[in-house]
Amino acid sequence: MPLNRRTFLGTSAAAGAGAAVGGALTTPAAAAPRTGSRGRARRYSFTVMGTTDLHGNVFNWDYFTDKEFDDKAHNDVGLAKISTLVERVREEKGRRNTLLIDAGDTIQGTQLSYYYAKVDPITARRGPVHPMAQAMNAIGYDAAALGNHEFNYGIPVLRKFQEQCDFPLLGANALDARTLRPAFPPYSMHRLRTPCGRDVRVAVLGLTNPGIAIWDKANVSGKMVFPGLEEQAAKWVPRLRSMGADVVIVSAHSGSSGTSSYGDQLPYIENAAALVAEQVPGIDAILVGHAHTEIPEYRVANKKTGKDVVLSEPLKWGQRLTLFDFDLMWSKGRWTVEKVGAQVLNSNTVEEDPEIVRLLGDEHEKVVAYVNQVIGTSTAEMSTADAPWKDEPIIDLINHVQAETVKAALAGGAYASLPVLSQASCFSRTAKIPAGEVTIRDAAGLYPFENTLEARLLTGAQLKDYLEFSARYYVRTPAGAPVDPAKLTNADGTPDYNYDALYGLSYEIDIAKPAGSRIVNLSFQGKPLDPAAQFVLAVNNYRASGGGAFPHVAGAKQLWANSDEIRNTIIQWVKARGTVDPAGFASVDWKLTRDGVPVF
Repeated sequence: MPLNRRTFLGTSAAAGAGAAVGGALTTPAAAAPRTGSRGRARRYSFTVMGTTDLHGNVFNWDYFTDKEFDDKAHNDVGLAKISTLVERVREEKGRRNTLLIDAGDTIQGTQLSYYYAKVDPITARRGPVHPMAQAMNAIGYDAAALGNHEFNYGIPVLRKFQEQCDFPLLGANALDARTLRPAFPPYSMHRLRTPCGRDVRVAVLGLTNPGIAIWDKANVSGKMVFPGLEEQAAKWVPRLRSMGADVVIVSAHSGSSGTSSYGDQLPYIENAAALVAEQVPGIDAILVGHAHTEIPEYRVANKKTGKDVVLSEPLKWGQRLTLFDFDLMWSKGRWTVEKVGAQVLNSNTVEEDPEIVRLLGDEHEKVVAYVNQVIGTSTAEMSTADAPWKDEPIIDLINHVQAETVKAALAGGAYASLPVLSQASCFSRTAKIPAGEVTIRDAAGLYPFENTLEARLLTGAQLKDYLEFSARYYVRTPAGAPVDPAKLTNADGTPDYNYDALYGLSYEIDIAKPAGSRIVNLSFQGKPLDPAAQFVLAVNNYRASGGGAFPHVAGAKQLWANSDEIRNTIIQWVKARGTVDPAGFASVDWKLTRDGVPVF
């Protein structure tokens, strides 16, 4: 039997916080706190710890490089590190004076999480317990919000994960499409026992991202709908207060910027956490997720009450642990929040918890063996190091596989005669295919997301618009000015995964020109691109569903769609051919220029 929260922590955590979903509280109310001999008010302090965007990271390990995780800042990742931090906080604050919550994106992102969704799935008869459920149960999480990536593997996998967790998965704005009732618990209620009287009742409201309706349309369409965060918070926060909540915390899988990456396809904001704080009275703190940024403390004044709401977002993958510290006072028969502060702790300051290492060591070793299986050989080394600013063979490999797959799928049909183009992004600047043996982890490292492949019908004019939109990624750089590749990309915060290179066309991107008028010498098979000509675009489902808000593609006619991950398609392609030779698919079809002069 796997170690879980109850066997690992015994009853000590339960003595500090009882949790229930749907309104019932687990412990009876204690007597009201007494004042001192001089009538001094009673006070109580507690801490809520938070993580977000764990993305399947249990250990400080990179399955794509097959070695310990490291980055330029020497961050560490994983729940094993978080567990050590959590135990230290509990020892310092007192276990009964803490809660631990998460803001979503838990079961997707590493080969560990992929393995237990697809290779040895938790949904199988007598299947395993998901490693993330085992770790989070052992650590003693009290609640977690749903993230958008929870839906990547389909609702059955998510429901099985939910069943395996000893804590509730919350989603007040994840509604059943037919009844419009919550498909998951909207909130959890927790009681903290104070040494001076009546328990403090803490409500945790979970909110997820409306973009799920677009990004995982194939998995949720007709089954669930996802209204806006502000709307649902305004509905639930007053209810929680009327139910006796002394403190209301929102765990929101939604960034704080107020922006969206899906354009106008949904009437809801993707990154709405700050808007929730500003518009909905009665919230004390918000654990922010989704944006993969670090926000130790961010205060937003509520427009109606003028009261500050404290927001905090710990860095992704378990690199940071947020601490919300609450100071309360008993006054006029109720607890009142006097002060809230937030900070983050760095997981690279501690060692991995040996209990978590012991608990999941076997699962880790299975995945390491899986990703190191040899599937073929490569005649040359290929790397993404320069791919954000050069047409590199390794990105051509992704595009070539996608284009071949779509051509084969359309063969013999009404659109078989149309030329097939393909889009791909540089998802990781450290991915590479080595010369010699190629393993599953090498191929999988090119595509860390669970995207699937589609075919969409677009015109030459629409493709030109698509490329112009993509070229916003580059910082405008005048002709003659020095070019520093480290400062050339990600203009206006555009992430690498929202820059697409198109395969099958030739073009230049003039970075001296303003965004919107950068694509020059655009051609197909040596001739200027005909704006009226029709093309098939092999495109991932995230982009096809509106992810990144690229023009035209989301509304374009769908000619074909596949349910297998592009990552697996690449792996199977390498297996089938045995040898990867860039000479068979790589060419320099796009380049950066200034006034016609190549930048590189």
